[in-house]
Amino acid sequence: MQDILTTGPGSSAEVFLTDGGLETTLIFLEGFDLPSFAAFDLFNDEAGYQALRNYYVRYLNIAKEHNFNFILETPTWRANPDWVEKVGYSRSATTEINQNAARLMEDLKQEFSSDIDRIFISGCIGPRGDGYQPETNIPSTEARAYHAEQVQAFQKVPVDMISAITMTNIEEATGVALAANDAKLPVVISFTVETDGRLPSGASLKEAIESVDKIVETPPIYYMINCAHPTHFAGILDAGKDQPWIQRVKGLRSNASKKSHAELDESTELDRGTVGEFGADHQRLAGAFSHLRVFGGCCGTDDEHVREIAKAIKSH
Repeated sequence: MQDILTTGPGSSAEVFLTDGGLETTLIFLEGFDLPSFAAFDLFNDEAGYQALRNYYVRYLNIAKEHNFNFILETPTWRANPDWVEKVGYSRSATTEINQNAARLMEDLKQEFSSDIDRIFISGCIGPRGDGYQPETNIPSTEARAYHAEQVQAFQKVPVDMISAITMTNIEEATGVALAANDAKLPVVISFTVETDGRLPSGASLKEAIESVDKIVETPPIYYMINCAHPTHFAGILDAGKDQPWIQRVKGLRSNASKKSHAELDESTELDRGTVGEFGADHQRLAGAFSHLRVFGGCCGTDDEHVREIAKAIKSH
């Protein structure tokens, strides 16, 4: 068994791909009705299960084609207790939902194990509230206890790591990291940023990364930026290029659209951006920041975007 601490993106010089905008792909491109953007709801029937499986297979084939490693991110961004109940399930279903998702990832890992050198499974945890707004800014101690339920579900499957995606504030990100520490699981923190490159809470990326690293006994193995177009955060990275905190950012999961989160919230149609430009943006970032190791997409992206990234970073 490969150890993510020694052969994963936090320590390896190799590149890992991951998937794109799961929920926007399923809703806008495949016509599924996802209540509250909860992709896990598709496990309820065979058609939904196959749609999820086929979604990940497309990305695994890109990694296979371009000889990249891969991180399988479970479709559980909305599978924390509050959202599970909002979607119509009982809170007690939280463990089963998350473990079923991880088992699908394990099946896919086994299927592609002879084609892709390193595949790691990440248990995906989303915010207690909205991924765009920091309105649920719970203290880190409360976040630690709250997210422990989902973390512990993944611990029993098991997964290789926990990834907290679309974190909008320092406190909740810290709480997830602490819960992962308690479960002795490696953790990755991915922050949402606005068009100015700052978290929705107003904190800078530098402040967020340095704060979590200082508080948590075992710091995240790396950090990512997500849910923003590359043009929204490239200037922040350029400005901090010679600062130590930049080296902690090893992954990008960008939006296809250049619109703000407020504009995207009001959109009724999918903005896929310009795919070629999207690839070129990642090519420049990969060239400027050689420590970047993980590349995927967020809202509005699909396998075409990630394929373009793969081609672009392979040729930089």
